[in-house]
Amino acid sequence: MPAFQPLGKPTFYDIDARRREKFPYRKDGDDNLNLRLRRSVSWLQRAEEFHYAGRPDPDMAFTCYWIAFNALYAKDPYKSKDSERKSFKEFFKKVIGSDDECKRAILDEIQGNLSEPIKVLLDNEYAFEPFWKHHNGVSKANNWKDIFKEDKSKVKKDLHKQDVVGVLSVVFYRLYVVRNQIVHGNATWNGGRNRDQLRDGANIMAFLLPLLITLVMDNPKMDLGKPYYTLPPGVPGVSHVKDN
Repeated sequence: MPAFQPLGKPTFYDIDARRREKFPYRKDGDDNLNLRLRRSVSWLQRAEEFHYAGRPDPDMAFTCYWIAFNALYAKDPYKSKDSERKSFKEFFKKVIGSDDECKRAILDEIQGNLSEPIKVLLDNEYAFEPFWKHHNGVSKANNWKDIFKEDKSKVKKDLHKQDVVGVLSVVFYRLYVVRNQIVHGNATWNGGRNRDQLRDGANIMAFLLPLLITLVMDNPKMDLGKPYYTLPPGVPGVSHVKDN
């Protein structure tokens, strides 16, 4: 098995310095966006420590990258009836919007550094949920091969139209399947059966997550909602640490 080659370069220190300057911890606690960013950037740090280590750990890098992403987009898990794919799409619409400069920056990455990892991920049926539904006996997923082709065709059309939100929605839903395999204990750490999707997933996240965090920081009035697991100020036992 070839050694894992991490793509990209570390971004944490530059991003965290900017976050501390633009989104400092307040005496009365973080507002919603501050808190999302502080949590996300903290997990970005750990992800990069695994990703760019002397002996990289793509399993742990990918997992930490995903937690950092989750800190940005997650809704109230008990109220939201949206599918994850719909939640991703709504998040990308908010972050990217109609900003042509944002679209161009992400397209440059998708068509440049990430062209090969995304192509391989989209060709990988093990990162495609209908394949697993069929494998587990769900009769409605018997046509998974047709859906698989349609999904890849959609990405090509979206790229041609420069529909960044459409492309990211498909790519991140594939990554979500990889996330489920790990988080739900359906993968062996450093196992041999899921290397391709983990390698590509970690490299895709290494490029796109710092870009998404930066786009959020560039829009300080963006409303991503209140993080669900957040204690109110003044609760006994809540840390008084100014920043971390």
